[in-house]
Amino acid sequence: MKQVIEQVQQARQGREPAAPRSRKSPLLDPFDETIRGLLARYPRITATRMLEELRREGYQGGYTILRQRLRQLRVRPDQKPVVRFETEPGRQAQMDWAVYTIDFSGEGRRRVNLFSYLLGYSRRQYLHFTDSQDFETTIREHVRAFEHLGGVARECLYDNMKTVVDRIEDDEPVYNARFLSFATHYGFRPRACRVRRPQTKGKVERPFQYVETNLLNGRTFTSLEHLNETTAWWLEHVADVRVHRETKKTPRAAHEEELPHLLPIPEHAYDTARVVYRVVNVEGLVSYQNNGYSVPWRLIGQTLPLRITEDELIAYDGPLNEVARHRLLLRERRGERSVDASHRPADNRREQMEQLRQRFEELGDVARRFFEGLVQSQPQARNQAKKTLALLSLYHRRDVLAAMERAARYRAFSWKSLERILAVRARPKTGAQSLSDSFPPPPLLDDDSVQPRGTDEYQHLLFDETDHAEEKDTPQDDVPPADHDAQEKDDRRDDTPHDGQADQQDFG
Repeated sequence: MKQVIEQVQQARQGREPAAPRSRKSPLLDPFDETIRGLLARYPRITATRMLEELRREGYQGGYTILRQRLRQLRVRPDQKPVVRFETEPGRQAQMDWAVYTIDFSGEGRRRVNLFSYLLGYSRRQYLHFTDSQDFETTIREHVRAFEHLGGVARECLYDNMKTVVDRIEDDEPVYNARFLSFATHYGFRPRACRVRRPQTKGKVERPFQYVETNLLNGRTFTSLEHLNETTAWWLEHVADVRVHRETKKTPRAAHEEELPHLLPIPEHAYDTARVVYRVVNVEGLVSYQNNGYSVPWRLIGQTLPLRITEDELIAYDGPLNEVARHRLLLRERRGERSVDASHRPADNRREQMEQLRQRFEELGDVARRFFEGLVQSQPQARNQAKKTLALLSLYHRRDVLAAMERAARYRAFSWKSLERILAVRARPKTGAQSLSDSFPPPPLLDDDSVQPRGTDEYQHLLFDETDHAEEKDTPQDDVPPADHDAQEKDDRRDDTPHDGQADQQDFG
């Protein structure tokens, strides 16, 4: 302690502190030259590794005295002081997230995320607590921050968060393409900070401590909505009117100076809604964040686009007509359902069957014949038809129709029969394939489109004139024609039951 006090006093007087005196050790001193040599060659060598080398040369001393000697001799890099970087008005903003766990009196204990956007010149900031830090939430809070502050800074500093930076290549950030589209819409340039250098965004990170000690400390909140109401009040009446210790001004007063230098907000806001695709299950529900939302039950088995806003879920059919609209259920309350009674099938059984018949007719003649077979052979034809339509969410439409045709050939009219045929003869489709089945691309040209040429018209490009001459002189009578009839017989033979057991084997 005495040495530390002396070093501090010497530093205050402008004198260089004296080098620490090394303790004398009869066992260690003879190896001083070896220790210094190894340190010069390997500056990061550990005391354990040094001890192994000294043991080979006859060192009989202990580990502790060697570790102390290394601590005295090891050259430590000078830490450069962090110079505060001030920016001119409107040039730079900083954005960051913080995570807190809060005991709400009305909603219980839950984890929330704090979005913070701060203008570098005035230190005025926007704060808002959210459920998540996903992409849509991040850009939505950006838009609110721009509106709250009346403009956009020309650049904004970020950590290497996935919503902003996709990856690092050759020490350079590769930005998220969707975020770049958002930044381009508002005209600002994102800048990712160097990895493991938090002082770059010190202006936005230090205020989190102020939030913890002033906003959150000594207050009780009933819900997330109440927390955000209190946060908005706190920003206006506390954070914006205090005198900042660096600028010597209140953030609100400094913001008045900075406001004319901010980029104007575009007339049309960026669409922050999220678009996802979901399959309608056999109950006529689509799932989002582990909760169910009803759509018209006639859409069972189809893949629908869903537009997710901050508080609503809107579903569309294939032609992009709106078919359902629900208020979002809380993310934490898993397994809940939002059901619109108008989406449920009619109580009239005959009307339900007629709607199912129309759905099967939309799939083609094979599906219509299979549906008629279900009606004639199955007492639970309605439920069987629903489950059959649900198979379209798992397999390609062409595979389902092929399974229907095969089942109809052997009069195996049941959903279970289709499931067994598909399990053997088809492969479940991926998410991308399910979208292509539900939303086929529109034709690029009208009926008078140009038809592709046959490949025989291009054969002359592969040969020279001599080859063409030889080809013309070659008799073609020796080449047997393709036996298409035989091939068709082989194909039919593959589908023919053997020993009368195929029906039982395939269809149970």
